[in-house]
Amino acid sequence: MPKYHESIMKNEVLHYLNIHMEGVIVDGTLGDGGHAEFILKNTGPKTTILGIDRDRSAIERATERLRPFKGRVTLVHGSMENLQELAERSGVTKISGLLFDFGVSSPQLDTPERGFSIQNDGPLDMRMDSSQTTTAANLLEKLKDEELASIIKNFGEERFAKKIVRAIRKEQEERPVTTTSQLSKIISGVVKSKKQSRIHPATKTFQALRIAVNNELEQIKTALKSAIHLLDNSARIVAISFHSLEDRIVKTFFREEEKGCVCPPKTPICICGKKQTLKILTRRPVCPSEEEVALNPRSVSAKLRVAERVYV
Repeated sequence: MPKYHESIMKNEVLHYLNIHMEGVIVDGTLGDGGHAEFILKNTGPKTTILGIDRDRSAIERATERLRPFKGRVTLVHGSMENLQELAERSGVTKISGLLFDFGVSSPQLDTPERGFSIQNDGPLDMRMDSSQTTTAANLLEKLKDEELASIIKNFGEERFAKKIVRAIRKEQEERPVTTTSQLSKIISGVVKSKKQSRIHPATKTFQALRIAVNNELEQIKTALKSAIHLLDNSARIVAISFHSLEDRIVKTFFREEEKGCVCPPKTPICICGKKQTLKILTRRPVCPSEEEVALNPRSVSAKLRVAERVYV
């Protein structure tokens, strides 16, 4: 029996998806299929899952995990940014719920050859979809100094971005930077962790490169916009984020779609034509319980937000 990724806040996901509604639930970031398995175990035969993931190895693992639910599961390799196209290709035009669990999964982190981990040496890869060409090593080699510094600063929220880029360039004068341990060592040489901090000094840079390699933030924005057209009335979006950049995108999108009209306040009649499409159900994000964090420390930074589709 393979060891699967432990999906977080499963009970909260089930609750907020309002699962008594029958129909298709889309898991737009399937991973190992932990959330999908939990939903299927706790719903009737008329609730089905369409699972999407850009990582073929995740699709393979989820296929095995969800084998007992044959007939209720359709798994598709693809990116969440193509959500609407992938759904329609699978014969789905309206859905009863949508789940996003953003970020990197434990199997990706724990497989050294994938290049996501600071702790385990491996090639500087970081591709979620191994069929794409650009790796983290490619970015370090091809980007201009100011472009690389911008990525590290904006996607990693790293204030020592310029210093890190200078250190990378100095190393590249001697040899290419191609492994995770090599990059980790370079960053540790110029960025020092605060005393008693458990966070590795290279964490923010690794996060930034991963986001850039996989174009993650733009994909989130596109996927959320696509979802509006698929959601049936009262269907819900449940989005789990793991850092502030992801969470900010979700929060902003939900607020804009709930507000609807964007005409200036003194405009007597709406001329923009934008209508409300969502109703926010979580004014503040839902966070994992203390018990869950104790069992799964990687869940500590997770935030769950929920909005419901409305037609006005």
